[in-house]
Amino acid sequence: MISPKEDIRSLSLNGLASFVESIGEKSFRADQIADWLYQKAVDDFDGMRNISKPLLHKLKDEFTFTPLKVKQELISEDGTRKVLFELSDNETIETVLIPTEKRVTVCVSTQAGCKFGCRFCASGIGGWQRNLDVFEILAQILYMKKYRDVTHIVFMGVGEPMDNYDNLLKAIKTINAPKGIGIGARRITISTCGVIPKIQKLGTEGIQLELAISLHGYNNESRNILMPVNKKYPFKDLVAAVKEYIKKTKRQVTFEYILIKDVTCSDEAVKELRKHLKGMICKMNLIPYNPVSEFDHKPPSRKEAYQFRDALIDMGVHATIRTPRGRDVAAACGQLRHSTK
Repeated sequence: MISPKEDIRSLSLNGLASFVESIGEKSFRADQIADWLYQKAVDDFDGMRNISKPLLHKLKDEFTFTPLKVKQELISEDGTRKVLFELSDNETIETVLIPTEKRVTVCVSTQAGCKFGCRFCASGIGGWQRNLDVFEILAQILYMKKYRDVTHIVFMGVGEPMDNYDNLLKAIKTINAPKGIGIGARRITISTCGVIPKIQKLGTEGIQLELAISLHGYNNESRNILMPVNKKYPFKDLVAAVKEYIKKTKRQVTFEYILIKDVTCSDEAVKELRKHLKGMICKMNLIPYNPVSEFDHKPPSRKEAYQFRDALIDMGVHATIRTPRGRDVAAACGQLRHSTK
C-alpha cells in the first residue's frame, strides 16, 4: 500500500531545512520555499516561481497540498469574515477574521467538533470528530492572509486547543517564526476550558504566549452547571493551576467569563470572584451571551452587564466587556458549523 503524502505545511521549518539538505540542495532553498508557503501563502507547488523544476519535482514526489474547501463564506456588516471550511474527509471547521482599527485577528479552530460540551457553546453540539493536523491549523490563517495582513491569532474557534496540544504547539512555532508566518508570541492567544495538565505543561515551554481561561463560573457549583470539564478539573484546582502558571511565567492571564442573565451575572458572582481572584495578575474578559437555540439562556441587559463590570473594577479586578462581532453571520464559536449540520 502506498502511504499518503504528507502536506508540506505540516513540516516544521527545521524539518523543511533537513529535507532540502538531504536531497543535496543549498540551504537557502528552504528559506525560499518557506517564503512561498507562509508569506506569499501559495497553495500549490507550481506557484513557487523561483524554485527550479528539478526541486519542484522532488517536492511533488514527497509532499502534497491538501486544500481546505470553502463551503460557505459570510461577511458581516462590521467587516467580520467567517469561513466554513470542508476538510478532505468531509468534516467541517470554521475560521473568523475580525478587523479593528488597531489589529486584525484570526480566530482559529483546532479540532473538528469538541469533546467538552460546555452548556452555552455551539462547538460541542454533535460531539468531537477528530484533531486537526498542523497544516489544517495553519491553512486557516494562510487563507485569511489573502484578505488582510494578520496581526493577532486566537485559538478560540471550534475545539479545545489543549486537547490537540502537540499539533497546536507545532503550528504555533511556525506561526511565531520570522521565516514562518512571523507573528509575535505575545500576539498569539490560547484559550482553554481548563485542561490543567496542559496548562502546567505550557508553563514549561518558555514561549511568551497569551493564555486565556474559559472560567464562565464563579465557584465550583456554578461552573458545574455550565462546564462538564469542571467535574474532572474543579474550579479551585483550576484557579490554583493558573496561579502557579502566573508565578512560573510572570505572564498575565485572561479569564473569559460569559454573562448570562440570572446565572453568571449576579451580586453573588461578584463576591465569589473577588474571593478567588484577589491579588492575581489577571484581567476579566466579559462576554455577553450569544444565544444558541439548544440552550435556554438569555444575555443580561446592557445596564446589567456594565454594572457587573464596574463592580469587578471597584474590587480591583481589571475587567472589560467584549464587543460582540459578526452576530449577523453567526460568528460565535461553532454556530455556523452547527447550523449547516
